[in-house]
Formats: sequence, structure tokens, C-alpha cells
Amino acid sequence: MLKQIPLYQEKQYLGYNRVSTLIRTVLALLCFMGYYWSEHPKPINVSGIYIGSYPVEEIPASGHIFFILGVFILLLSVLLMYVLHIHTVVYPNYLMLGGFWGSRKVKIDFSNIHTVKKLRYKKNSFRRPVYNLFIKEIVKFYTSGNHFIELKDKDGFTYRIGTQRPNELFKIINNQINNF
Repeated sequence: MLKQIPLYQEKQYLGYNRVSTLIRTVLALLCFMGYYWSEHPKPINVSGIYIGSYPVEEIPASGHIFFILGVFILLLSVLLMYVLHIHTVVYPNYLMLGGFWGSRKVKIDFSNIHTVKKLRYKKNSFRRPVYNLFIKEIVKFYTSGNHFIELKDKDGFTYRIGTQRPNELFKIINNQINNF
């Protein structure tokens, strides 16, 4: 069997999802604030906001756990920038979506697709990374980006594939579907 040459490839990494990055950053900042508060245990009154004294003054190194946890969260964020979440590959007859680690690969045959659309996500919606999430006959694949390609097949399923290069992916898939 001859190995087919891919027409398009895109890799999306977990660390680039904005919502997840924001949550990890806020948690790290809270940890660093807890560390600062443990090192300066006296009460603070700034502009009408009263922050009481640190509750555990007997244990001298209790705040160092906050510092270690904050550093660990930041290192985890950096590490997630190298964890592959979705690998989208377009071949002449089909689209292959590979997930991370032990997840199954999803193959979408172009002979079964009848509609292709390039759409944009809502401006202020929070989107978590999903791989092969099936809800109400819509199968979603998303890591990051503002656009997605919507494929509808003859069986009634809709595939929404998030991408950071929507024009290129739409053009290649549309050309392949028009060849059938």
C-alpha cells in the first residue's frame, strides 16, 4: 500500500487555550499572594479594604507551600504548551484527526460529506479544549482559535473542527469534496 502525502497538517497544543491559561495564571497569582501574606503577617488597611493578619504564625515556613505551588502551576503552564491535543491531517480522500496520548483517531471520509462551512465562534464564549465531544449529533474538536470548519455528512452528523488557519483548511477540504 502506498503511503499518501498529506495536503494539510495542523497541530494544536493544550497550553494555547486562553481560558485554561487564564485559570492557571489566576491560581498562580493567588498562590503568590498567599506566600506574600504569609511573609508579611501584619494586618493591612488600604483604601478601606482590611486584610487581617496571617492566621498561622506559629509555623514559620507554612507560606512556602504557596510559593512552591505557584511555581509548579507556572511550570505546568509552560509544559502544556508542548502537549499535543489535536493533530489535523487532510489527505486526498479523507480527514484524519488524531488526539493526544491514547485517544482514538477519527477518520472523516470526504465521500460522505455534503456541506462544508467556515464559521466563527461567538466573540465572548468560553471554550474548553475538547476532542471528539458528541452532543446532539454534533461532534466537536477544539483547542484554540476563533474559527471552525463545519462538515455535515449524509448520515446527519455535524463535525466542528476548530482551527487557527481556517481559510487554508476550508479551501483544501472544499476542493477535495468537489472532486467527488
